[in-house]
Amino acid sequence: MRIPLPLIRTNGSHPGGRSAMTCRFRCGDACFHEVPNTTANPYVGDVIAGALSRRSVMRAAAVVTAAAAAGTAAAAAPVAAAPATTGRPTTNQGARGLRFTAVAPNTADAVTVPEGYGQNVVIRWGEPILRGAPAFDPEKQTAKAQAQQFGYNCDFLALLPLPGEYNRQILVANHEYTDEILMFRGYDAANPTREQVEIAWAAHGLSAVVVEGNKKNGQLKPVPRHPLNRRITATTEFRITGPAAGSDLLKTSADPTGTKALGTLNNCAGGTTPWGTTLHGEENFNQYFANSSRATDKRYGIGTGATERKWELFDKRFDVAQEPNEVHRFGYVVELDPYDPHSTPRKHTALGRFKHEGATVRLTDDGRPVVYTGDDERFDYFYKFVGSKRMKKGSSRAVREHNLSLLDEGTLYVAKLTGDSPAIEIDGTGKLPSDGEFDGSGEWIPLATATADGAVSHVDGMTAEEVFVFTRLAGDKVGATKMDRPEDVQPNPHTGKVYVALTNNTNRGKTGFAPADEANPRNSNKHGQILELTERWNRAESTKFAWSLFLVAGDPNDPATYFAGFPKDQVSQISCPDNVAFDPHGNLWISTDGAQLGSHDGLFGVATRGDRRGELKQFLTVPKGAETCGPIIQDRRVLVAVQHPGELDGATVENPLSTWPDGPGSYVRPAVVAVWRKDGCDIGV
Repeated sequence: MRIPLPLIRTNGSHPGGRSAMTCRFRCGDACFHEVPNTTANPYVGDVIAGALSRRSVMRAAAVVTAAAAAGTAAAAAPVAAAPATTGRPTTNQGARGLRFTAVAPNTADAVTVPEGYGQNVVIRWGEPILRGAPAFDPEKQTAKAQAQQFGYNCDFLALLPLPGEYNRQILVANHEYTDEILMFRGYDAANPTREQVEIAWAAHGLSAVVVEGNKKNGQLKPVPRHPLNRRITATTEFRITGPAAGSDLLKTSADPTGTKALGTLNNCAGGTTPWGTTLHGEENFNQYFANSSRATDKRYGIGTGATERKWELFDKRFDVAQEPNEVHRFGYVVELDPYDPHSTPRKHTALGRFKHEGATVRLTDDGRPVVYTGDDERFDYFYKFVGSKRMKKGSSRAVREHNLSLLDEGTLYVAKLTGDSPAIEIDGTGKLPSDGEFDGSGEWIPLATATADGAVSHVDGMTAEEVFVFTRLAGDKVGATKMDRPEDVQPNPHTGKVYVALTNNTNRGKTGFAPADEANPRNSNKHGQILELTERWNRAESTKFAWSLFLVAGDPNDPATYFAGFPKDQVSQISCPDNVAFDPHGNLWISTDGAQLGSHDGLFGVATRGDRRGELKQFLTVPKGAETCGPIIQDRRVLVAVQHPGELDGATVENPLSTWPDGPGSYVRPAVVAVWRKDGCDIGV
């Protein structure tokens, strides 16, 4: 018999959804502001309208038959549970890498992991990592101390090998944003002090810290004062590179060259490169800048009044009225060389300026980088960059310098999607069309090409510099397809297929907004979906692709959900996919943000191929108010960043609504958590 995975029920309420406090501090209440994209670009549904399905009834029948066969196989598979006293996890039959007992939806103030798995907090906000850094004292914070300690609200994580140092790796983490209400006792939002502002500057940015594994289990712990440990903050010097470097659009009174920027802000997801560096996407940078009046700023959601944090009172560069070009120096993909603690990190203008959720890399057959990235905004676009220079192998200084320039020359593209089902079959309920899939074709539209000798725009009426600085406007002009918050974009290293997390868009179908379409098949889309993209001939540099919806999230009992055809009574519920990553077996792992099913956010694994394709299981949940970020899935260890725990409406230092991770009487602290099997075996095998 089929054994359904547990569900948690609500009566119309959604306590697991994102709190107003999170919206306030992380993205400046973006969802409550006017949608920045007011162009008449077609939605997917517009281009579908009137089209005839290219799928035959026979093919639709074949899809249904295949799904039924998969369901029969799943039903016949026995579920074996090892005795709890053995300390071994229950080994459900399933896709390799996903053979663990799914964690039930819950609202526990803890990180909950499967039976037979252990966990530890690797590093918390404020822990000292640099030589000379003091121990964390939340009641006596200083900017000088924070600049030497692990930053706030960790998001993207990377683990890089450390040759020559046994059982050690370099952990790199983004620190997306600060929540001053949970950082400072008695915080007065209307009158922040200079010291509080400077602490917040120091708590933003990136951390690089060497971590060491425990020989007896999967625990990781930081190695303080290691020479590779580093903090990047909102005041660290960056080098601006690529086609917009030196442009008049980037020059300020403090930097008349337009090539040096201070700091990086709101780093969300990211990626690692084949040449050993890390990439970090500057996302909701708009919320830090005040007093704008330009149409170009409005397209990026930059406000006309004061900001939440009021940084403009302490540094004029955050006041657009005084420094109109400073805001043009944020919204890029940042590259860091973690192996050189003295290197200057870079902002790559060739990858465009928008709300980068992250940036992930695959190589063409001849060794050129292709970078995928999404613009995390309702009704905005997703992009790719195809480099023109080949990666070199080796570790010499010359080789590393060459590889650090790979993302400065190439062509930036934006995606345009076309569906293949009649519009009448997309009714807003999520019901599958007659061909059995939400799918279609697409093309990558070139925006601009950068070379060593200059840059060329492919957009009428815009110079190349304007394309790279006002990339959203370039996408508007070429008719890119509006999507439902495209976030993390990850290519599968086993198959080459590319997966795009579309978190949600509750404006879908409302008066004045786009109705449901084949790529976004539900009105009032509060649960999101994941799109699977296949480049033509599976070549990363192709300008054509096919696409289908791999997963339509929500309660499996809801007919509007879809799990690649896998039987829905055999999957976990999931809502609001955000970051995605792959395990060594080619399974897609999904972290969620703002789940709308009454339970806490979590981490899920789903098979992407074979007869168990679409089998999705929850691996962990995070504490009250938290979001699951930065997943890393290794053979024997899973890492997640627990971001903004306790960030619930009404919470303060004096009135904490979560006590994670250190219990009552302690400040709630964002942290990195490692999870492993207690028996020492591989995850999910």
